[in-house]
Amino acid sequence: MTTIRQFHASDLFRFNNINLDVLTETYNMQFYLGYMSKWPESFTAAEAPDGGLMGYMLGKSEGTGKLWHGHVSAVTVAPTYRRLGLAKTLMKDLEDTSTDVYNAYFVDLFVRASNQLAVQMYEKFGYVTYRRVLGYYSGEDPEDAFDMRKALPRDSKKESVIPLDRPIRPEELEW
Repeated sequence: MTTIRQFHASDLFRFNNINLDVLTETYNMQFYLGYMSKWPESFTAAEAPDGGLMGYMLGKSEGTGKLWHGHVSAVTVAPTYRRLGLAKTLMKDLEDTSTDVYNAYFVDLFVRASNQLAVQMYEKFGYVTYRRVLGYYSGEDPEDAFDMRKALPRDSKKESVIPLDRPIRPEELEW
């Protein structure tokens, strides 16, 4: 049976089976440690019965006023554990934390516009495309991102997920 638990610093030495995958964004050690110290309740791991890591959620809270929300910085599952519903479980866990701990209005995430498989997965989880962010992913070949959102109970009128009628640039992001 899979266990969802807080991510531990020692997990950083055990998650290569997850991070060494082309679909996974990898960050530097300081980035992961910062999340562990600031938002430990939103940085979770899925652990297999044998103690191996199956996936993780790197989340946080941010914003002010009606823009107060939970944010998915990364959710990833090791290739050998995909298509078992783990991503959905990890997303639901962050949504619950964003509701019960943060009292947030919504959860958001950014996904490459070209990653239709991920976009469709998030849509199945109840997320909608709120806006396109032009050139969000930098590099030799910059790529647009979709800012996808899911309203939480605090946003009873679902105002946080009404799509914008135009794309924006990264410098226009609120946080």
